Parts: sequence; C-alpha cells; structure tokens
Amino acid sequence: MAISLERGTEAGQPVYQQIAAQLRAEIEAGRLGPGDRLPTLRDLARTLRVNRDTVALAYEELTREGLIEATVGRGTFVRRPPPDAPPPPPFEPVLSPHVERLLDSERARVRYAAPAGTVPLHSLVPDPTLYPVDEFRRAINRVLADSGSDLLRYGVPQGDTALRETLAARLRETGVTVDAGEVVLTQGASEGIALALRLFAVPGDAIAVEEPTYHNVLASLAALGLRAVAVPMRDGAPDLGVLERALERPDGKAFYTMPTFPNPLGTSTSLAHRRALLSVSARAGKPVIEDAYEMDLRFAGKPVPPLAALDARGLVVQLFSFSKSLFPGARVGSIAARGRVFDALLALKHATDLGGSPVLQAALAHFVASGAYDRHLGKVRRALLRRRDAMLAALASEMPEGTSWTTPEGGLQLWAELPASIDTADLLPDAVRAGVLFAPGFQFRQDRRPSSGLRLSLALADEREIERGIAALGSVVRDRLRATPARAIDESVTV
Repeated sequence: MAISLERGTEAGQPVYQQIAAQLRAEIEAGRLGPGDRLPTLRDLARTLRVNRDTVALAYEELTREGLIEATVGRGTFVRRPPPDAPPPPPFEPVLSPHVERLLDSERARVRYAAPAGTVPLHSLVPDPTLYPVDEFRRAINRVLADSGSDLLRYGVPQGDTALRETLAARLRETGVTVDAGEVVLTQGASEGIALALRLFAVPGDAIAVEEPTYHNVLASLAALGLRAVAVPMRDGAPDLGVLERALERPDGKAFYTMPTFPNPLGTSTSLAHRRALLSVSARAGKPVIEDAYEMDLRFAGKPVPPLAALDARGLVVQLFSFSKSLFPGARVGSIAARGRVFDALLALKHATDLGGSPVLQAALAHFVASGAYDRHLGKVRRALLRRRDAMLAALASEMPEGTSWTTPEGGLQLWAELPASIDTADLLPDAVRAGVLFAPGFQFRQDRRPSSGLRLSLALADEREIERGIAALGSVVRDRLRATPARAIDESVTV
C-alpha cells in the first residue's frame, strides 16, 4: 500500500485528509478487504514522515465513516460488514378516514377482465368509431392558427368565454334562464360533481341520492366524507315521500339527481314529477344538483324541460358534460348556477385548479358553433336508436319469463331486472365465460347489497353484437334459474 502526499503551499487539502482519501480508495477498490489490519499510528507516521496526530486524524475520519474500527490491544482493521439485518418495516401511513372509505369502495369495484370478442354491454364509454376525429382536429388547428400562443397559457378558472356563451345559448334553448356569466367550465362531469357537493356539505353531512345511482357519485361522497341517503326509484322516478324525509333531516344538505336518462336506469321523469320534486326541495329549503350529463342524447320521445328550466327560485345547480355526447378525452363539462351559489362556485373552482385546457375549450367552442357538434349528435342518436331497438327486441326474444327492463328514450343505457333469485354479481363470471359483459346492480347501491338488477349499455356494441350478447346472457340466466333454488333479493327498483 503506497501513499503519496503533497506538502507545503502546493497541497490541495490537509495532509490527514490526503491520507484518509487514499486509504478510503484502497478500501472501496477492494485492495484492502474486511478484516485487513492497518499500520499502527506510529508505523504509518514514521513511513510517511508525518506527525502521529496527523495519522490519528485520518483514522478518526475513516472510523466516523464506518470504514475502519479500532480494537484496544489488537490494532485497527478494515471494518467487516454487519451481518444481514432484517429490512426496516415499511412506512405505514395513517390515511384520512374518508380515503379509507374510498379504498373500500375501490376494492369493491368490478374489474371487467374478459377475452377478446366478448360483447361489451357494461361500459358507458362512447363508441370510438363514432368520434369526429377529423373535424375536431380541424377545429384545434383553426383555433391555434387564430390565437396561437395565447391558448398555450394558463386558462382562467371560469373557462373559455366563447364556449360558455355557446353552452349558455344551448341551455336557453331548453328553457334554462342563464347567461355565460353564470356558467363555469369543469374538467368533465367528475370535477363538476365534486365541486357541487362541496358547495353545500362538509364531512359528516348527508346527501340524498337516487338508488340505484351513478357509482362514481358514491365514490365522490366517500372521498369527501359525506354520507349517502338512498331515495329509492319507483317506476323510474325518485320516491318523493322518502326524498322529503331525507331533506328534512338537519344533516341532509342537498339532493343529487339525474332526471333525464339517469345512470343506470336510462328512464326519464315526467314534467309533473319534476315540478313536484322542486316543490319538495323548496319546502325543505335544500338545493338540487341536477346532472344533465346525457341531455344531448335524446333519440326518441318528446323532450321534458330540465329541472333548471322549471326552477324559479335558484334551487338547482345544473351539471353538463361532453364526455358521453362527444368523447371523454376532451375533459370538458360545465356547472350553471345563480347568485351567491355561483359566487361560491367560482371561488371554489379557483381554489381547486387554475382552469382547464384553453386549447380544448376553444376548439370545442369552434366545433359547436360551426354546427359540427350537432351533425355528430345526429349520427350518434341514429346509431343509439338502432342499438336500443335491437336490444329491446333481443331482450324480448332471449330473456326468460320474469325479466323486466326499461325502455329509454335517450342516453347510453337501460336497466334490466332478472328473476329475484339471481344475484347479478354472482352471475357475471358465468356471463363472461359465455361471451358477454354487463354492469351488476350492487355497485349502484350505496351499501353495495346484492341486486338482481343489471345495467346494459348501448355505447360500444353494434346491433349484431347486441343480439349475440343478449342471447348469451339469456342462456346464462336460464342455466342459473335451473340450478339455483328460488330466493328473494331485496329490490327497490320497479321498471
């Protein structure tokens, strides 16, 4: 082991550090191995012609680094690595109780793993073959050419002015009295739901929800520390007696509802029921969150004014989204509100994020204003009508006696009730093996109790696939009926 030293004014570092550095290099290179004995302080000092204290300082530095160790009476040695110690236990964070509830919901979420060729009657993701890709690309190119780098900056929390004006004009056509200044753009319907819930409730409060209802609303409630109060659906509409009792509760803060083509039922409530619902809300002095996410997808029947159009008191906060009527990748929705509710909404939006994508919002404004959106809607509505009719015919032909279903006039879904001895969560694995997917009913209930209901989607499968999927479903249901003793499952939905 040779150690060379620089001395005097040309030395780049103190002598003891030079000694430590060269010994450290020998150890790291393996030329000095574990257990090798180092020279004594006196011997190394004499060899290097330095003071004994200088060598002592070098050894002390290496000892602090854990590279060497001294044993009284024996000398100084390169340190042996300690025996393998068990790894330290992983960090176990203490999560918010609300997040723990959300994790419980997430673990219960259905995982739709299926082989290729399985008929997808489970998902409400719009059919990608119907996306207006070329026209939307032209809209993006146009707004970038017109506005350039301005669209690549942060957007404003309220959202693109032109798109808000366009949406307000379309809402006015449905009877909603609103202007662009009362519309806030959101990152799809999901952010809109979370903002609307936070407007009125704090952790521990209760929100009345239809049952069955959109399962991601239940997840949002869990994440916010809110509790769901189930309002059962009777003949495709929420039970107003139960709703009134829910809103009279001191902790009941609002009612979340989808009066037009609700997920999962696909039904639409009558004008009389909507007026009665608003009367219940007014007597209780509690707001209504109207989710109009599929309002643009009516393909049959006569439109019914939305709750927001019938509301003369400012009770209704209305949500809208392009995710189902156009495509989900745009991540653009809206909330319309009035007065102090709007002021609070804008402040909450500003505190939540800095706004959505200016490019996508501007492109959507151009896309809608150019008429391309309405042309797209015409194409989608025609496709959905064909698919609905194919599904209704297949259900009538293939499903066993005792099965019932809704007949939607729009939207992407319908609801079926199987004979009450069947739990659709248990049925799903058999259906997957037979080549068809559906959404079992338990996930649309706030307590996830068993259900004989299931949601069937018109979104992804064409008419031939629908016929094949319903035939497979009917066969699986008949097999289950033959094999399963009759037993009742508590159901609140009537269709």
